[in-house]
Amino acid sequence: MLEDSQIIELFFERSEQAIVELSEKYGKVCSSVSRNILKNELDVEECVNDAYLAAWNTIPPQEPNPLLSYLCRIVRNLSLKKYHSNTAVKRNNYYDTTLDELVECIASNTTIENEVFAKELSQQLNIFLATLRQKDRVMFVRRYWYCDTVSEIASYFHMSSNAISVRLLRIREKLRKYLKKEGIYV
Repeated sequence: MLEDSQIIELFFERSEQAIVELSEKYGKVCSSVSRNILKNELDVEECVNDAYLAAWNTIPPQEPNPLLSYLCRIVRNLSLKKYHSNTAVKRNNYYDTTLDELVECIASNTTIENEVFAKELSQQLNIFLATLRQKDRVMFVRRYWYCDTVSEIASYFHMSSNAISVRLLRIREKLRKYLKKEGIYV
């Protein structure tokens, strides 16, 4: 299996082998991220393939480091776009439930007026995550970025689902207090 730098080099050479190597190395992770949001295999396959195309179209000039984070961000954004398209009329209970858990921490106004606020919120979330112990940070990211279920996280950490739920509740409470202290919580 090629190193990320070698895969990026293939992109810069405009070799189609770059997509093959990217798929071989990160295809399962990308599918998992998309599946956690969409719960539909055809949509998952479409989003992952669209992510490969997006990578092809953006590398070069981009030279992402780390490549996996870059690719997962593309897959996640495409999956969320597809999710919103699919659920314009109906709700996807699983994903909405996951997001509803964070609503109490972050203002749920659908009108975030400008990029500055979104960027500030992103920076504050990163600062907050850096204050957490690694285990808590991984739990938070797996739940709210990758949309893993509580039972998947529990299995990953060899803990009970209830223990994970309580821990996530405590992390969200810390986040709520932190954002309020920073003047972000409305």
